[in-house]
Amino acid sequence: MTDTSTVWQCLSVPAFILDSEGRIIEVNGPAEGFVNRSAKALASVPIGDVLTVEGGLTAAFARVLRNDAPLTLHDTSVRIGPAPDIRCDIHISPMEPGALVLVTPQDIAGRVDRGRDSRSAARSAIGMAEMLAHEIKNPLAGITGAAQLLSMNLSAEDLELTDLIVAESRRIVKLLEQVEQFGNLRPPSRRSVNLHDILDRARRSAMVGFAAHMTIDEAYDPSLPPTWGDPDQLLQIFLNLLKNAAQVGKQGGRITIRTFYELSLRVRRPDGSGGAVPLQVEIIDDGPGIPDEMQNNLFEPFVSGRENGTGLGLALVAKIVNEHDGWIKAESTPGRTVFRLSLPLVPRDVEHEQRATSD
Repeated sequence: MTDTSTVWQCLSVPAFILDSEGRIIEVNGPAEGFVNRSAKALASVPIGDVLTVEGGLTAAFARVLRNDAPLTLHDTSVRIGPAPDIRCDIHISPMEPGALVLVTPQDIAGRVDRGRDSRSAARSAIGMAEMLAHEIKNPLAGITGAAQLLSMNLSAEDLELTDLIVAESRRIVKLLEQVEQFGNLRPPSRRSVNLHDILDRARRSAMVGFAAHMTIDEAYDPSLPPTWGDPDQLLQIFLNLLKNAAQVGKQGGRITIRTFYELSLRVRRPDGSGGAVPLQVEIIDDGPGIPDEMQNNLFEPFVSGRENGTGLGLALVAKIVNEHDGWIKAESTPGRTVFRLSLPLVPRDVEHEQRATSD
């Protein structure tokens, strides 16, 4: 028979058990992460002092007790302290000695859908990469060579046309090389990785190159445990995200790299198993924001908001993230765009093995 305490901690959404007065008796791990307070600190605290809910949570709790029937508050605004409001579904069910409260951030469902879409888009682009590399890149080299030979015996007026052929052929070859990189990306060679080390490498590279015109701030959680990933591929993710932020940023603009721990999200892997992705990295910029019409397709190949953009950078990021059993999402309003990456911990068996080796 399954231990009920194990089932309780395996719930993927924040859960609170209340007494008849609406005070917290018990919380699960995702609830601790959701409100950023420990179970010990939450004990006996009125739920209304922890979660500020649109319409009032106390009244909804009293109604559940009075009617002895469950109640669901759909698409409700929830605030935790000074943090911005979060849209959630709140389920309250009568349960001795008071009630059970489940909080489902709508962000979780959105991330699941976007992750599934980006995974499918990545697979489609890989097949396209193989076809393009074989069918287009090689003939372009012949076209470029022929145009260069023709230019040796042409007038200045006609040279302009051959120069255009050479320039455009080279532009297409450059695009195809990026597509090849997307399609031929090797599987991740995963090991225990300190995210802050990778982020520091990406930040230093950005500051002396494409982000030299901006300020990059750090807001790191120093207690963040290591993730299970390929350091080179993770570096590629962070460089791509920082480059995106820098390309839309103005002179003197600001990029913030933030890390923190959140237990409220679990993902389903292709083999059907589930896993937590509690390690969070956010890349935040103060640029003009992502156009509304692009936000739902942001991680699909060839979607770009820049005039000469290829639209492959974020598709490549999504592919790497999926291969690391993680999730990525973007939220954008004018003046604030946030790319949030969620990654798993080092597997327990690997962690135990590493400790045994070090001992």
